[in-house]
Amino acid sequence: MQTPPICNYEGSDYQDVFWEQGGRAYEDGAEAVALQRLLPPRGKLLLELGAGAGRNTPRYQNYERIVLLDYSRTQLERAQQILGSDDRYIYVTADIYRLPFVNGLFDGATMIRTLHHMAEPRLALEQVRRVLLKNACFILEFANKRNLKSILRYILGRQYWNPFSPDPVEFAPLNFDFHPGTLRAWLRQTDFVVERQLTVSHLRMGFFKRILPLNFMIWFDSMAQLTGDLWQLSPSVFVRSHASGNAIQPAAPGAFFRCPACGADLQDTPPQLVCTACGQTYPVENGIYDFRLQS
Repeated sequence: MQTPPICNYEGSDYQDVFWEQGGRAYEDGAEAVALQRLLPPRGKLLLELGAGAGRNTPRYQNYERIVLLDYSRTQLERAQQILGSDDRYIYVTADIYRLPFVNGLFDGATMIRTLHHMAEPRLALEQVRRVLLKNACFILEFANKRNLKSILRYILGRQYWNPFSPDPVEFAPLNFDFHPGTLRAWLRQTDFVVERQLTVSHLRMGFFKRILPLNFMIWFDSMAQLTGDLWQLSPSVFVRSHASGNAIQPAAPGAFFRCPACGADLQDTPPQLVCTACGQTYPVENGIYDFRLQS
């Protein structure tokens, strides 16, 4: 399989510069409210796709174990520093188009601020569905091209792309905005049933941040989020869906990893996992499993 291009945050100071120093306490707070509303009351094994430095991981307390997956090893190393030593967490570097897990393993998954880096989002969603149990909860956030700001800019002639067209727009290399109708169609086509939508970050403008108190902004956003099933005009949309269909069988007891190169089951044998089918090896260093395939 030809792997689509990957956005790699290796060596990036994204957590520090964008979140901790970037004046985004409002966005973080609004997303925390959305997750609190959408997460199920309990779960066993959660796959956090695009976990980065673990900003959202502490919000998943209702799950017994969490797999933090990211393509960047340095981001997961930062997550280890923040989260500390805890057997609840499993750290995995991997390509989302070749998830290194057996079918029907997880009873929950989240993908927050990650899909907008996907050149082939349908392929990514197919992989997510493959590793989920039937009825597993999937919480997806996506960047919405049909937001109010882009609509106004388009009407005023200050933006060349049409926010109402169904196709994604790549406004920067490997940075995509999606139409909410198209996103819902992709979910249906990959055997997900949409349950609820929340619109998030309505006040994501420097002007509002300068004049409005943080607590008021988060409260306002928490109220505006509730209109998400009626319309989606915010720059960020959260969607809760559940995995449907009968094609994916539950994972066999004890099965966990599978070879991303050939699809064969792998034995969990740190410091190195060896595929007996194709001979591919995958190192485990300092608690981080590395399933990235070298091109």
